[in-house]
Amino acid sequence: MTHTLASLAEALGVDVQGEPGTAVWRVGTIQRGGEGTLGFLANTTYRRYLADTALTAIILNAEDAASAPIPALVSTNPYATYARAAAMLSPERPVRPGIHAAAWVADDAEVADGAEVGPGAVIEAGARVADGAVIGANCVVGRGAQVGPGTRLSASVTLCEGVRLGARCLLHPGVVIGGDGFGIANEGGAWIKVPQLGSVLIGDDVEIGANTTVDRGALEDTVIGDGVKLDNQIQIAHNVRIGAHTVIAGCTAIAGSSSIGAHCMIAGGVGITGHLEIADRVVVTAMTLVSSSIRQPGTYSGSLPMDEAVSWRRNSVRYRQLDDLARRLKRLERGEE
Repeated sequence: MTHTLASLAEALGVDVQGEPGTAVWRVGTIQRGGEGTLGFLANTTYRRYLADTALTAIILNAEDAASAPIPALVSTNPYATYARAAAMLSPERPVRPGIHAAAWVADDAEVADGAEVGPGAVIEAGARVADGAVIGANCVVGRGAQVGPGTRLSASVTLCEGVRLGARCLLHPGVVIGGDGFGIANEGGAWIKVPQLGSVLIGDDVEIGANTTVDRGALEDTVIGDGVKLDNQIQIAHNVRIGAHTVIAGCTAIAGSSSIGAHCMIAGGVGITGHLEIADRVVVTAMTLVSSSIRQPGTYSGSLPMDEAVSWRRNSVRYRQLDDLARRLKRLERGEE
């Protein structure tokens, strides 16, 4: 979709530098660009490409705008402005209301007239699909599940029984919401399944990446707050609670009954053990193991950086000697050696 810089600026609340009538119809990188392409500069690493960029126009901050050789949108937050501009230039496919002939909908399910249900989808008894929702090909909306207005399920998403999704959510292929949590009790050396009787409640404007799983609660519900963004291949265990506008990167695993605050940033490959509390506005860096509660906002790390293999093996041996060395040091301090 073609826009002028003037129309984008008005919609996005930013300023135009250069010709307001400059037309753009796609987005691209500052290194490549091309006719009609709008790019952005948000990371100083890429500033060196600005002078020779082939972009038609660019989004940047006021400091960088002074040296921009092309028309620009000047923003205090170039990356966020780019995100909104890209959505305007490449809008989502509009909803095509109706139920595909190859879908199956239970007699007592409720599908709004303005919803779209794709081929192979299954809408089970008592489920409700609100106006403007999209149920993609081969999705399953389980018994009594609810899909809010404007929410989109990509292909092969499964919502198990009783799951509730808010408005304007986006679930990518392979997501499973409301599978049983890993509840088992030991009796005489054998494992007995603990019934998982809760559900999953997901707020508005939540995005969940491909093949991520969110387990239903054991007794109470698993809860995902408004505006949460989950990357691909994340495991959210039973009874976890995630506060509003928290973001979690791929391959993170959160064990049961832990609570994560609002506006947190959890990087990739993080492990969070069960029954913990993490405060609001906490940042956890990649590959960290969180094994105790975090009570104060801040940035937390628990990873050892990469090293050459020979050095790593040597330090690994020394790490196993730390307890003995610490005990010897205490004895020396007490004058016992």
